[in-house]
Amino acid sequence: MVTRKSRAEIERMRRAGAIVAEVLDLVEAELKPGVSTAHLDRIAERHIRASGAVPSFLDYPGVNPRRPFPGSICVSIDEGQIVSIDAGAIVEGWHGDGARTFYIGTPPPEIADLIDCTRAAMMAGIAAAVPGNYIADISGAVEDVAAPKHYGIIRQFVGHGIGTAMHEEPQVPNFRSGRKGLRLEPGICLAIEPMFTLGTHEAKILPDDWTVVTKDGSLAAHFEHSIVVTDSGPLILTAE
Repeated sequence: MVTRKSRAEIERMRRAGAIVAEVLDLVEAELKPGVSTAHLDRIAERHIRASGAVPSFLDYPGVNPRRPFPGSICVSIDEGQIVSIDAGAIVEGWHGDGARTFYIGTPPPEIADLIDCTRAAMMAGIAAAVPGNYIADISGAVEDVAAPKHYGIIRQFVGHGIGTAMHEEPQVPNFRSGRKGLRLEPGICLAIEPMFTLGTHEAKILPDDWTVVTKDGSLAAHFEHSIVVTDSGPLILTAE
């Protein structure tokens, strides 16, 4: 069931989103060769808890109930250069969720373009999140950024509603699914998160039940903001 959030509930989500943005800033400042993902995770968890929040991801259930997620942030690395960070925080029961992709050093043009276009697609999807539009309008706006570049769009993982659970209805595909989906109204909160690749749109989960890779080993980028639909347009809750 999709619920419209009240002003008080949105304020809690805005506070959670602000913490997520701060975590991503802190982690970005630490990114350099030789830094461990465990170090980044400690920095993130320390800041989330010091801010009076709880990590959304820690112990989050996955495909195997005996293997909940072991960290406070999701860190995706390719050869120590492309790094995607996904972070979540809970304030008084309400979630914020956001992600960014970084490059250690100066990226080759092809990779820089992938990262830039994935972020641009997220912003295009956000711009389409206005009252009267449908989920399909968000999906189409995201896909339209990827299509000219022939990027793969991961289909196994999509955007989602957000509120008292990190993942709520509705699902927000990053591609045209053939369905209009939910009609957007003020108070609806969504996490919009395109994932583009330089190859296939297919992903697979490795035997640890958490690591996700593209099936062809191609590079990928991921960006995410939590937003709320308002009468005056989308409001980003995880603003940088």
